[in-house]
Amino acid sequence: MTLVESLQNLKNLARKVEVMELGEISYTELDFELLKLEIREIESSATQLQASFNGPSALMETLFEKIQNISIMVNQLESYDKNNVLAVKQEIASLRKCLEDCEKHQAVPPVPYVCSFIKPADPSSSYFPTPPSHLGTCKHGGIQNISKPFGVQLNYLGFAYKFGGWGKDSMLGADQDIHWVAPLTTDGRSMNSIHFYPSYDDLLLYKKPTDKVLTKPIAYNNIDYCSSGQGGGVIMFNESMYYNCNNTRDLCKFNTNTNAEECKTLTDATFNNRFSYASNQWQNINLAADEDGLWVIYSTEQNGRNIIISKLNSTSMIVEKTWTTSQNKLGVTNTFMVCSILYATRTLNTRREEIFYMYDTKTGTEGKLSIPFDKMMENIQSLSYNPNDHKLYMFSDGYLATYDLNYKPLP
Repeated sequence: MTLVESLQNLKNLARKVEVMELGEISYTELDFELLKLEIREIESSATQLQASFNGPSALMETLFEKIQNISIMVNQLESYDKNNVLAVKQEIASLRKCLEDCEKHQAVPPVPYVCSFIKPADPSSSYFPTPPSHLGTCKHGGIQNISKPFGVQLNYLGFAYKFGGWGKDSMLGADQDIHWVAPLTTDGRSMNSIHFYPSYDDLLLYKKPTDKVLTKPIAYNNIDYCSSGQGGGVIMFNESMYYNCNNTRDLCKFNTNTNAEECKTLTDATFNNRFSYASNQWQNINLAADEDGLWVIYSTEQNGRNIIISKLNSTSMIVEKTWTTSQNKLGVTNTFMVCSILYATRTLNTRREEIFYMYDTKTGTEGKLSIPFDKMMENIQSLSYNPNDHKLYMFSDGYLATYDLNYKPLP
């Protein structure tokens, strides 16, 4: 079988998986042998491609290692649901794109072409492609549209735990290997522990988690919840977790390396389910991060139900500057910050959401938008942005999902 024929077969199999993704069959009937067959086809194509290289190739060795890793991933997946299928599908798509690109560029001397998803042994090597120049910057004209959701998996505690948050370190330039997941208690109120995975593959396979417990045992078999969190407005920034402290208007900072804890009162902020988002309770105080640093989004009694945005000093948690909006918080399902602009979402129906409002803290202007996007599940319990990859990280009825943000060009 030629490389072209193999790639065509892979495309056919990909279409079958897309049919499954649309829900036309039960996911309990999904035959993972299709995925294994697709991996074998990719391996066969890679073997043919390797024969066309003169001598050993570090690129091909890395590609074969990736193929082996995804093969192991398929064999170890225990939950045959939509989200695991999508996770494997994304990895397979990356491998297939890599083969096509390698075939296209293998004859172009003297610079070898390397697929973008393969991390180089030496990132400074000049022949490895660089990311888009705007990644991690604000060299764009704002959000234009949002991709379809990419379902990662069900949270590690299961479907009953519908509330929580997840993501990576959202400080610009921070290490992006570690992933954190923080399901709340089933009533959607308390965050008592946070799971950390050393890599994305470990997250997919529920492997090698480190659990950071926020509660403390005290005398007479009681538990101190003072350092635990409340609501899903948690964010990781510069190796620390920031969140609303339990039963107070305080901000908590938990250092993931030392387990040191700090707190700071957010003056006048409402708490204990006073002016939370429309789609979930207890998220009165929402931490966010973007290219310009750390933010907190909340309301006060003095300002009624309208959203307030404050810029935080990440070290001291002192409020540096505050902006008051005209948007009622009770009409919003969630918010996030991108390039110092607040974006707010609302529900259109059970399968669609919409970014409908924005507030630019740099200019003090606000306005209405209409950027609809699809949802995996009906409700959004948390939504946060990471400036390192321009993705939104969503916790939705117990499931973890991501979205790619697409931007308008600068005028």
